[in-house]
Amino acid sequence: MNPVRQIAFGYSTQCNIRCGHCVAADASPGAAKMDFDRAQDIIQEMARCHVTGISFTAGEPLLFFDDICKLIQLCRENGIYSRIVTNGYWAKTREHTDRIVSELMSNGLSQLRLSYSRWHQQYISRENIVHAALSSQKHGLDYFVSFITDFSKKDDSFEKFLRDHHLKFFPEPVIYFGRAGEFDRQRVSTDYRPNVCSMNPYLSPELDMFACCDGASRFSKTHFLYLGNLCNNSIEALFQKCETHALYHLIRTMGLTNMASYLGFRAREIVQYRRCELCEKLFNSKENLSILTKSATSDLINWRR
Repeated sequence: MNPVRQIAFGYSTQCNIRCGHCVAADASPGAAKMDFDRAQDIIQEMARCHVTGISFTAGEPLLFFDDICKLIQLCRENGIYSRIVTNGYWAKTREHTDRIVSELMSNGLSQLRLSYSRWHQQYISRENIVHAALSSQKHGLDYFVSFITDFSKKDDSFEKFLRDHHLKFFPEPVIYFGRAGEFDRQRVSTDYRPNVCSMNPYLSPELDMFACCDGASRFSKTHFLYLGNLCNNSIEALFQKCETHALYHLIRTMGLTNMASYLGFRAREIVQYRRCELCEKLFNSKENLSILTKSATSDLINWRR
């Protein structure tokens, strides 16, 4: 049985807004874009490698609307589920939004993920999100609103707006990387969670592939999540590397919390971190990585209930 393979596809890092919480935009170089013909070849190769889902993300994908339409059409032809992550800048009127959503549907889009937050909405009207959601409902396109929040009271009115308009939404915690690295942390009370991560890989416009899509480039000391570049490796080889890596497997099954506990992190320290932060604490340290690598097939796997 083939493993379930899904990937975040970074066609371009270009974006039309500059959100204060953006994980991908601290000291990053200028925007990059994948060659369109190369992108088509990659998707066809991914289909041969049994990839079942592609999420177009990175910057704002719909800045390259015609290209993305052709790529999602290619996904449909190859039986690949497709999602677009968008800030909804294009949904200024219901009439225009209906045309955009209709065209995305006709090309085979499976789902629309609408990014929404008090940072996004400094640039884009909240009504755009309503337009995009209502047009999706009208045309039968699956959608949801990704409500990015630091769980502060400042977000109450933004959540109320979604509820008042009966929109389907799911809160997504701010990742304190990129521009958000300077944010003050909110005190959040929660359980001693396992912090398991599904680790869907990410492909950048430069054809670098990472084992996880959230802040993978932050691991500058160890490059723990870097799998390789498609100029030098096949997609199949990089997926196999991701699927057979002992520590990646433990992140997906055991979770980061037990791994931190094994290393000697105090329980009260572990619960202070969001999942991606804890991952960086564990694996962007050469010393920690060495210990965990050596014990990944012995003592570490027994550090669980």
